[in-house]
Parts: sequence; structure tokens; C-alpha cells
Amino acid sequence: MKPEYDFSKARRGAVMPAAPGKTRITIRLDADVIDWFKTQVNEAGGGNYQSLINETLKSHIKQQGLERTLRRLIREELRRVA
Repeated sequence: MKPEYDFSKARRGAVMPAAPGKTRITIRLDADVIDWFKTQVNEAGGGNYQSLINETLKSHIKQQGLERTLRRLIREELRRVA
């Protein structure tokens, strides 16, 4: 190791920029939630628990949209029958 390092041109921040379409955020999750996702990834043979969290959130969003649509259609049908 050098006895002295020159940090005059150093920059703070992420070492790697976020991939296109991704945004780096800080989020606080309960430890048991993170442990569950890590366990799922390990049992699947590896991967990235953060990607699994992202896919789970996307799936939930899609499900909510589908549920809203189904509820609207059922209400419309019930009105027509009543």
C-alpha cells in the first residue's frame, strides 16, 4: 500500500450507474421480509433477492389492475341483470 493516496479527483456516489429503466432508491424493509426473499432465492438455486422483490411488486401491481377490471365488469353485469 502507498503511504499516501491522492483523493483530489475522487467523486462520491455509486460505483456503477443504475441500468437503464432502473432507479436507485433507499427503502427500509423489515428484516423478516428480506430474510424471506433471500431464502426464496437460495432455495431456487441462486439469483438476486432485490430482483425478486421487484418482480413481486410488479406482479402485485398487475394483479391490482386485473382485480379492479374484474370488479368493474361484475358490477356492470349485476346492474344489467337487476
